[in-house]
Amino acid sequence: MLSVSAEDTARALNFDALIPALREGFVRDAHTPNRHHHAIDGSSDATLLLMPSWTEGGYLGVKLVNVFPANSEAGQPALSSVYILASAVTGEHLAVLDGNELTRRRTTGTAALGASYLARSDSAVLLIVGAGHIGSVAAEAYAAVRDIRTVLVYNRTAAVAEQLVAELGQRGMPAKQVTDLSAAVPEADIISCATLATEPIISGELLRPGTHIDLIGSFRPTMREVDDECIRRATVYIDSPVAFEEAGDIAQPVAAGVLDPAAVAGTLPELCRGELAGREHDDQITVFKTVGTGLADLAAATLVYRSVR
Repeated sequence: MLSVSAEDTARALNFDALIPALREGFVRDAHTPNRHHHAIDGSSDATLLLMPSWTEGGYLGVKLVNVFPANSEAGQPALSSVYILASAVTGEHLAVLDGNELTRRRTTGTAALGASYLARSDSAVLLIVGAGHIGSVAAEAYAAVRDIRTVLVYNRTAAVAEQLVAELGQRGMPAKQVTDLSAAVPEADIISCATLATEPIISGELLRPGTHIDLIGSFRPTMREVDDECIRRATVYIDSPVAFEEAGDIAQPVAAGVLDPAAVAGTLPELCRGELAGREHDDQITVFKTVGTGLADLAAATLVYRSVR
């Protein structure tokens, strides 16, 4: 059985290869049960997530994720995970992959895939909100689908934003730190949120017509990154119907009567299969909420295995 390091996982999951692999995975589909949530204790919000998926005659995989939000206070990653890939024909275990690198790249890759259908074709200014483990590769992901010329970086801890801006500059990507999020929102063509916020941090009244927003952070009903006005103004898409149950950015507006579930325009697999047209006009505000799916993990893990085998 192969053991694939974080470095080798990242190398195999360059976004020029990953995004087409994700698109192919969503078109092909797979058996993907809803992920399992298990609270570790009642005081810290520590959570164990189990995410399985398999294709008949192909591959079978499961990701084990530990989410410990309090780690950020000690400067440690909030997420720790591993992915186990097996044959769906024989059950033989084939590889153990670094789950952290797989997660952040398939997460931002999925968001960028959504943007390939929903963001304006001339989108050039990307605002990254949350410069941590996930957000740190957002610029690279979006550059694979749009001609990003300016990257704005906002993070609650300024030093983290400063570090990402420096790293992007070293890679030749024009980037600058912003400290006033309200002022930065109207400047952006694309806003990518990857935070653990429990209260909205993006105000819908500040959005410029034509803006595309992807919401990565919330994976529990108590977590939220945008307010009701954003949901009212936007055409909303999701990666999976699980978002209605798990994501506060969707579940809370539905519960409050702000969002009719029938008004959600569609899912990422429907976009990938050509069943939906995506963005309708340049002034349309679009929101894409991704909660993450085992199918995306399986598509990414399969790409890694085939690359390093």
